[in-house]
Amino acid sequence: MITDYRNVRINGGFWKDMEQLNEKVTIEAVWNRFKETGRIGAFDIGSYSEDEIKPHCYWDSDVFKWIEGACRILKNKNDENLSKRVEWLIDKIQKNQGDDGYFNIHYTVSEDRNRFSNRNMHELYCAGHMFEAAVAHYWATGKDRFINIAKKYADYIEKVFVKENSAAFMTPGHEEIELALVKLYRVTGEKRYLDLALFFINNRGCNDKDVCIADEPTYGQDDVPPREMKSAVGHAVRCLYLLCGMADCADAADDSELMQACERVFDDIANYKMYVTGAVGSTNIGEAFTIKYDLPNEKAYAETCASIALMMFANRMAKYRKAAKYADTAERAMYNGMLSGMSLSGDAFFYENPLEINLANQKKVPMFKEKDHYGIVKRVEIFECSCCPPNLNRMLAAMGNYTYHIENGECYVNQYMDSSIEDDGISVVQKTNYPYDGEIRIKASGLEKVYLRIPGWCENFDLNKAYAMKNGYAVVENDGTEIVLNLEIKPVLIEANPNVIADSGKAAVMRGPIVYCAESADNIENLHSLYLSKELNAKESYSEFFRAYTIEVDGYRLKGFDGLYQKLNREYEKCRIKLIPYYGFANRGESNMSVWLNFKDE
Repeated sequence: MITDYRNVRINGGFWKDMEQLNEKVTIEAVWNRFKETGRIGAFDIGSYSEDEIKPHCYWDSDVFKWIEGACRILKNKNDENLSKRVEWLIDKIQKNQGDDGYFNIHYTVSEDRNRFSNRNMHELYCAGHMFEAAVAHYWATGKDRFINIAKKYADYIEKVFVKENSAAFMTPGHEEIELALVKLYRVTGEKRYLDLALFFINNRGCNDKDVCIADEPTYGQDDVPPREMKSAVGHAVRCLYLLCGMADCADAADDSELMQACERVFDDIANYKMYVTGAVGSTNIGEAFTIKYDLPNEKAYAETCASIALMMFANRMAKYRKAAKYADTAERAMYNGMLSGMSLSGDAFFYENPLEINLANQKKVPMFKEKDHYGIVKRVEIFECSCCPPNLNRMLAAMGNYTYHIENGECYVNQYMDSSIEDDGISVVQKTNYPYDGEIRIKASGLEKVYLRIPGWCENFDLNKAYAMKNGYAVVENDGTEIVLNLEIKPVLIEANPNVIADSGKAAVMRGPIVYCAESADNIENLHSLYLSKELNAKESYSEFFRAYTIEVDGYRLKGFDGLYQKLNREYEKCRIKLIPYYGFANRGESNMSVWLNFKDE
């Protein structure tokens, strides 16, 4: 069976640094913030004080994601303190689980009589994250205690929703349980969990029992049944978690109709609704997808969790459909939309990730700031809604699982990172300093063919073996000798479709998979007066601070003049423009920032 859980080790390079940052700093930082805000203590229901803040409906999911991240770390690292915390939490979950299997802190503490009465209260969403955490724990430890807790709850959900039909709604308001149930099925082999996932998918958008959230059927993907979906609508994270579940169910149940819907919606996202950074969900109103080409920069919502969800969906599609375009999108989100959600120090976070910051607008009309919705300009340690930090915990501990897909004697190398895998008589060792340079050395045994993704951004490459191209992959017959791929990595100019009004007449810079931006910390205050030049004349310098190259390029500065208006008489002076990796913005104090700069075509 295809699974998200393979024993891939990251041995060095960019993602090893990120993995270690997560292990040393981020997982601890999130735990501490969760203790301070009452999320950890809430699991000890027996000692819960009436004076404490009532657990929010999504607190369970925050902690379950943290557990999943911790277990992924524990798979390859012996950490006694981390293990004790995980087992303590499982102890509390086991102790407070109802005899019927039900578990939800909010309802147990606050309104137990109202369980499964409100579609938008995240019960099934929290349950899904419990199942994912339990699968990760089983994979890391081989112990079945948490898996048995999860199975007991899943069986109760099946009883309430399928056998009795006694819940006040039919499908979850916030999708996630669907993909989690497929994971539970793949670990246990018990088909009833796949059937339950399909139950929630098959009943979505086509029953009278589900009340549309916010009176808007698109918000919660209730406008059409999943098999009829043609576009991404509504709350971005919910939509993408649904698509993950749909893709998993389609693969597990060999449902071509469901898979075709996934393909259609993916193309809608990648071709019309995705930022150059791999961010999605352009508006704060409903944290949602909007119409084609609506990609504002300064008011971009671009939730970190949405980029993570896109990574998850794209990675699944790469495995199931075996086409490089999906892995390209996962890569775009990995290096940019996801990483920008965390500080370089690993202990502060962004919920939203704008592509432009103009500090003056933060002070323009203070009383209407919330309505205008200019994003925050510096990272914070915790949010009231803290879904993103523990999501980063589990993703940064899982990056190896985005690298290889092995099936039927063939290995698809979907992401490039210094890594290795040994699994069922198969061995793959990848040596590379990617994304700093494009040389990738691979030695594989036990495999007939190796598929090497040629990224969509790459104009030129060399390969030391005969190959054939298929769906964006260079296919090499494996003879056990070293395969050497060289991808040309250099700064290049990017333009958006002319229909993207926000980027009209502008350009951005990418170096390999990494998107760059300008900050006023390195340039003039008014970034809008800078113009990129067609001839970049780029100078690259490695920065320990940013863990990447910074770039200086040729450009122009539009000269100012006295007064507000004058007869058209533009004057430019040549200048150098410094660019940093987008994921590194807002790490040196408050600063104006822009991904898209004006472009002067000389």
